[in-house]
Amino acid sequence: MQDSGTNNEPTIIKTDVDSQNGQEKCPKCGSTDISTNANTGKLRCNFCRHEFEAEKVKGLVENISQLQGQVIASGATDIVADTKDILTFKCSSCGAEVVIDTSSASQARCHWCRNTLSVNQQIPNGSIPDVVLPFSVNKETAQAEINKFVNKRKFYANPNFKKEFTTENIMGVYFPYMLVDINAHANFIGEGEHQTRKYFEGSGNHQEAYYDADLYHVEREFDLTINGLSIESSLDKLNNTSSNKTNNVINAIMPFDVENSVKFNANYLKGYTSERRDVNIDELKSIIDTQAKDIARFTTNKTLENYDRGVAWSSEQMNIIGEQWKAAYLPVWLYSYQEVKGNKKVLHYVAVNARTKETMGSIPIHKPKLLLMSFLVEILGILLMLFIDWDLSFIFLALGFIHYFFFYLSYRNSNARHTYETDTKNSMDNLRRVDNFLKSKKRLRNMTMDGANNYALSGQNLSNKILNQFTGKNISNTVVNTIANNNAVASFIKDEIDKK
Repeated sequence: MQDSGTNNEPTIIKTDVDSQNGQEKCPKCGSTDISTNANTGKLRCNFCRHEFEAEKVKGLVENISQLQGQVIASGATDIVADTKDILTFKCSSCGAEVVIDTSSASQARCHWCRNTLSVNQQIPNGSIPDVVLPFSVNKETAQAEINKFVNKRKFYANPNFKKEFTTENIMGVYFPYMLVDINAHANFIGEGEHQTRKYFEGSGNHQEAYYDADLYHVEREFDLTINGLSIESSLDKLNNTSSNKTNNVINAIMPFDVENSVKFNANYLKGYTSERRDVNIDELKSIIDTQAKDIARFTTNKTLENYDRGVAWSSEQMNIIGEQWKAAYLPVWLYSYQEVKGNKKVLHYVAVNARTKETMGSIPIHKPKLLLMSFLVEILGILLMLFIDWDLSFIFLALGFIHYFFFYLSYRNSNARHTYETDTKNSMDNLRRVDNFLKSKKRLRNMTMDGANNYALSGQNLSNKILNQFTGKNISNTVVNTIANNNAVASFIKDEIDKK
């Protein structure tokens, strides 16, 4: 379990200091017609073309190794249920009153003089974050990336999808995330195995693989800083295993270069849509704590090169000394297509990271065609097994199944996700290592150490459990089970091939 480093009240940092609601004018010409230049990520006056330098958030802890207790940026504080979403401003140009529904917009034009009014000061309804990461990939580039992704997957695509597919309707969306910085101290204790020999006994088809290994007592203790661990703060998008939405592909286009986020300004949202946050820190903290421990576990693997059979940690302790939360809007280009299958509707997404161009998507499959082709491949596999004299010819029997699942996964990408355990920026310091030889082990049957857990991943499982509580639905762990089964099959086949 992870423990908080302090029982004190959190420190709240106001990130909207000096922000003003109402008109924001170009400092060069006075126009209020301001939007984002997607090529530079800066604000640009649409009248005189003058560009604004991005403003950074002030007051937050920058040296994460000095972070103590819980620091919360004001945009990440709890949502107040009875907050009024409708705000009324007086236009400073003509005096008219302008109404903005903050649940769906942060800007509006005066209906008399056409000047733009913006909401930049935070209100406790989750619609105004602390920081925003501007779009730096334009629509044309995103369309090209989506077209490239889809064109590679048209052979088995649903005919209606192929007929209706167009990138003209893609949308630029700012999705709400929490960005978390963590200062922690970790201590892992367990045992690891190093393979010293592999050999076979028996003859013909009755050979058995055996392994000899040296067993060690292993300890790793270190300080760990984690920078910008990102998690969705929309309950809908947090559900990455939804049966009627392919949300996981949006999760899979992370990471973002969150270190380049700037202070929130409603002008960045002009021309794009946004979703507001509806999840609080208390509802995300256990997920973040568990994912932070996953990051620590995977960070230790860089120091375990000698233990090729794995390490079984018996004690995993991680003390969080300090953590810093801030709310963010991160940019995504999104294509969506609703597939109707009888009474069931499935919303498929193709998403492009509007900073890195990383693209992931789900394409509706024409299953009769895929099943027919898989059947033909299976027939071919049976013929190959009958006419090719090979000790491993039984593998040909699986060709049809392999064909089906390979193309299903490459079209649907149901196993795609954010690999936070390796993608999140982190730093290990003050490492203490213990590697004490215990004994040599002979005639082991498994190619990996029994109980090895140094590549175990807990954060995804916990996310599913918490979502079960939110939604009342039982979210399965299909992906994890599939990976485990695939590893077992791969190990078996590898052993069989090694015998030859």
